[in-house]
Amino acid sequence: MDSTAATSAPPPSPELRREPSTRHYRGPLRKPAVRQLLRFTGVGIVCTAASLALYALLRPVLGAQPANAVALIATSLLNTALNRRLTFKISGQQRIFRDHLKGLLVILMALIITGGSLGILHWVHPAATVAEELWTTTLSGFVATALRFTLLRHWIFRRARNR
Repeated sequence: MDSTAATSAPPPSPELRREPSTRHYRGPLRKPAVRQLLRFTGVGIVCTAASLALYALLRPVLGAQPANAVALIATSLLNTALNRRLTFKISGQQRIFRDHLKGLLVILMALIITGGSLGILHWVHPAATVAEELWTTTLSGFVATALRFTLLRHWIFRRARNR
């Protein structure tokens, strides 16, 4: 038996970019999850701002629930693409369709959370203002975001979990 064949690992996937070997992280940044959470937060801020702006523009025309759905779905592709590239350091076209499809499923979960919170708001306070709706979707969006990060890290992009 050839000893080199038994100990050699399969080559890394070409879609995973390598971090420079000279980069040394200190403190909490040594943990990949902390670095990913920071990058995820940056992506989330950009996508949340875009989603809220789109919601505010569409709300007078479509109503609260449809505007929420359109805003979330429209920004989900951007969100998945940015998280794929920046948060989890995945480049290349391998599995891109599957990643985006799973990302849409996660966004549907977020839609249920934020849409449910809007439904509760309108049930409790039927005359809610757009500002109150925005606060409600923002706060419930934090719950949806925690779920999204967990699912992205452990389900969709688990192949790059330690980047």
